[in-house]
Amino acid sequence: MLEVNGEEDHLHLLFGFYPQMQLSKFVNNLKTVSSIYIRKEFPEQVKRFYRDKPIFWHSTYFIATCGGITVEQLKQYVQQQDSPTDDEVMERDSSRPRRRSGRGGDSHS
Repeated sequence: MLEVNGEEDHLHLLFGFYPQMQLSKFVNNLKTVSSIYIRKEFPEQVKRFYRDKPIFWHSTYFIATCGGITVEQLKQYVQQQDSPTDDEVMERDSSRPRRRSGRGGDSHS
């Protein structure tokens, strides 16, 4: 894992992998391990938002490859994927309700 950043409802991950690696297995393993860790380290927050549902991550994911730029440029891109400004959050929150519980998917999918 080279770089991690995220927002309320998604993550940006920059990672290296070997051509022999099955990306679907990597992603599903990452979801499973991180779900177990987060539930163990932050049980009250998880219970508050997800209650006792076995669902944490959405079952889908998006992966893109890129070339022609350096790893440092990619790291900088991920770092710049900051959360929206306070004004953007207020505008978004006033225009649509926020859903929290049941928002994920099965971490084993």
